[in-house]
Amino acid sequence: MGGTTERAMTEGERDSDGQADDAAGTAPLPGAAMLGLAIIIGIAGGFGAIAFKAIIAFFHNLMFRGELGLVHDPTAVIAPSPLGAWIILVPVAGAALVTLITSRIAPEARGGGVPEVLNAIYYEKGRIRPVVALAKAAASAISIGTGGSVGREGPMVQIGSTVGSAVATVARIPVRQRITLIAAGAAAAVAGTFNAPIGGMAFALELLLVSLSARTVSLVAVASVTATGIGRLYSGLDPAFNVPEIAQFEGEVTGLFAAVLCVPFGVLVGVAAAGFIRGLYRVEDIFEQRFANPYLRHMCGMLLVGLMMYALLRATGQYHVAGVGYPTVLDVLRGVLSDPLFLLLLCAAKMLATALTLGSGASGGVFAPSLFLGATLGAAVGNALAMVAPAAGIDPVVFAVAGMAGMVGGTSGAVITAITMTLEQTRDYGAMLPIITTVALAHMVRVRLVPQSIYTLKLARRGMRVPEGLQAAVSATHNARTVMTREFELLDVGAIEDWKARYRPGDGAMHTVVCRDGEVLGLARPDLLYLLRDEAPDTVVDTNYLAAAPTSRWAVIMRGLRAKGTDTALVFNPRGSRRQSDLVGVITSHEIARAAREGADLLD
Repeated sequence: MGGTTERAMTEGERDSDGQADDAAGTAPLPGAAMLGLAIIIGIAGGFGAIAFKAIIAFFHNLMFRGELGLVHDPTAVIAPSPLGAWIILVPVAGAALVTLITSRIAPEARGGGVPEVLNAIYYEKGRIRPVVALAKAAASAISIGTGGSVGREGPMVQIGSTVGSAVATVARIPVRQRITLIAAGAAAAVAGTFNAPIGGMAFALELLLVSLSARTVSLVAVASVTATGIGRLYSGLDPAFNVPEIAQFEGEVTGLFAAVLCVPFGVLVGVAAAGFIRGLYRVEDIFEQRFANPYLRHMCGMLLVGLMMYALLRATGQYHVAGVGYPTVLDVLRGVLSDPLFLLLLCAAKMLATALTLGSGASGGVFAPSLFLGATLGAAVGNALAMVAPAAGIDPVVFAVAGMAGMVGGTSGAVITAITMTLEQTRDYGAMLPIITTVALAHMVRVRLVPQSIYTLKLARRGMRVPEGLQAAVSATHNARTVMTREFELLDVGAIEDWKARYRPGDGAMHTVVCRDGEVLGLARPDLLYLLRDEAPDTVVDTNYLAAAPTSRWAVIMRGLRAKGTDTALVFNPRGSRRQSDLVGVITSHEIARAAREGADLLD
């Protein structure tokens, strides 16, 4: 029988490291098969990006121009609509359609998309409903095409991740391989959308993969490269912001001088990123408090966006805050827009328009709005410095590019992604030092002001923890509340003799907590029961325990257990209490091992 068991395990239950998979019926695929799936996902991501751009163009042409067409250059200035002032109602009509989709078909399609993918990875074992891809594509295309101030990256991440999850479901693979394919799908979608293979890889590795290995990185890379190749068949080799006249900066401003100037600028960008995050969720709270009806909520929000669009058109000749906002970013990078006060006005207007769009219930990403905010803020600072010190040779475009990267890195928490994506989209490698300096400081300042990123704060508000950067899944998602068990009984110390007499392993509650005069004394130790049956009652009570709060993080609990030399934590609410009436849970080595086993499903 032993030979039969070993042969069955060798044929189907061992992964490429020779270790048996824990999940019955989900044998891991060999590397060659996973490579094939990564290529399939890359192809889907590439063509999906093309299709998504075409759908956005369809709704834009229909709603703004009254024409049918599948082609629209997102970097071209939106011409004034023949609708005139009635353009104000176009975002309102789009809001009604988006709410219909998010209310009736897929609630997950609402919002940026990345938080929903993180939720699926860390709390749903990578399962994403296939209908989410179609719903997200339609809802986001409508939001963007009708003037909503959102971007394409969040929807494409969710769409690509859904494709990866669907392929994993068909292939019947373990959770850890499913997560890899989800990350590959996201990388393919980002790379195909922005012609940024390195940026697509960085996004997936930095935000979505739970653990890194050569195997997982290779699969993500294959999907990213495949999608980029297909995307270039449609959009060519040019970067998203093709500004060749400033492809390389010259002079001392690109070196140490620029990096020094970007120290206070990075702090400013970090403050702006924190304000953007707080403002967005504050607006969302206001809309949810004021409007119970989701249709009315979103339509009112988009009515305000429509008014802003038309007001900017009348004042400047452009809609500016409508859609992804790339025309304005290009005008900033080309030096067309240089008035510091007007640039600050545009920055504030875009921040408000994005908060109104997403806060009221739209579907779309925050990457493009972050680029807009960073470019306008950076150009405002750069042009102001150039006006104050014209002899210093300051190039405002350096600050615009650095601001773009800093705002993305500050809001998303993805520092490497922000640097690589900005460099790939502008190909202005001469601004490397200012970009890195700004991103690093912006991220540190934002974390100091707002610990959660714009992606993870949405989940944190639901009581869910996800990591910013690569951490073990168990440490990222668990706190005392998620690890503890409520299967315990309270026992007065005077009743221990009776308990010792009636105790039988496996009967009754899992744990017995001993109390004295309403205060918790400790945890009864059944393993000492038979050795110390004739000793004093207190000898079977372990009084050395860690008192934790329900919100205590996994790492804090582990450090506390080590410091006290115990493997028992009792969870009280409120923090600091020892009263038996406030005891809400028990954590022992049993609960810790269970949490670790669950987290291991996500690790490669």
